Amino acid sequence: MKRVDLIRHLERCGCEFLREGDNHTIYVNRPVRKSSSIPRHREVNDFLARKICADLQISRP
Repeated sequence: MKRVDLIRHLERCGCEFLREGDNHTIYVNRPVRKSSSIPRHREVNDFLARKICADLQISRP
């Protein structure tokens, strides 16, 4: 899955950008008080994308 597609999905589901690190971007789902990091690669493994969504308690992409 493309990283930009995953980020679009996160933002449509109500997650917000928290901060940018050297290797990861941190997104947070404030209503449920959960956060997850997204690697800064063009491609994100589908298994990892599902895990990020599960960590943030949102629907799968």
